[in-house]
Amino acid sequence: MKLTPHNRYDHSAIINRPTYTWPGGKKLALMLVNNIEHFHYREGLGSDSTGPAGVQNQRPYAWRDYGNRVGLWNMLGLLDELKLPAGHNCNSTVLDHCPEIAPALLARGDELIGHGRTNSERQDVLSEAEERALIIESRDVLARHNGGVAPRGWLGPYIAQSAVTLDLLAEAGFTYCLDWPADDQPFWMRSRAGRMLSVPYSVELNDSPAMVMRHHTGREFADMITDQFDEMLEQSAERPMVMTIILHPFILGQPHRLRPLRGALRHILGQRDNLWITRPGEMFDYVASLPEGLIP
Repeated sequence: MKLTPHNRYDHSAIINRPTYTWPGGKKLALMLVNNIEHFHYREGLGSDSTGPAGVQNQRPYAWRDYGNRVGLWNMLGLLDELKLPAGHNCNSTVLDHCPEIAPALLARGDELIGHGRTNSERQDVLSEAEERALIIESRDVLARHNGGVAPRGWLGPYIAQSAVTLDLLAEAGFTYCLDWPADDQPFWMRSRAGRMLSVPYSVELNDSPAMVMRHHTGREFADMITDQFDEMLEQSAERPMVMTIILHPFILGQPHRLRPLRGALRHILGQRDNLWITRPGEMFDYVASLPEGLIP
């Protein structure tokens, strides 16, 4: 039986790859990636505090809006306290709706990453022309909020891609994506406009599926972070690894979840000197500078 292939990358077992190091000779890279989202009122898609929202009334809308009004600022305060950089997957509509957000992120030196127009919609159900328009609109709005500099990275709403998303992203000037959680190292993917880097992005250490879908507590999520870090730090003695922690301000920005997150991050930072703490775009730049053949 022959299964339907994707033809975007070849199989590569991590044990068989050449080894390399991150900048400074480090073996474990750490990235915090935050999702800043905006939603239709009373229509479209979106989660609730108890799971996928079947009815889009005022309650799930307001719960998510807490992230842009309060939760994001709680989270940025924590990142400032711990001197941690971050990448931010931004719905383009949120930057127009909440004018304080982009300047605050850019003042930290953080990275704006394309994340569609709104998480009230998915791109994998659109026609190719409609999806192209979505990508270009999102790119251009982020560029307008970033001094004319277009984003280089992309995460689709709901981590969803169509059969041609990689092609459309490359044609629109994007150089990496976060939508393929297939590895603990970056790897090159094929598109009809050239290669695209897959940067690791966790669907496990991701507060939305962990807490909204699987109903983990904030403290259980913090334990997941520390267990993942301790194990990956040991594994990185043999090969370079990437650990990502995925956040949403309306989830992790809640004070009762922020406190155990602070403890988990402090645990990690006890090893700060052994880590390359970076952002996705910086990882792309470093990987692109490595000799051909090191990265599968």
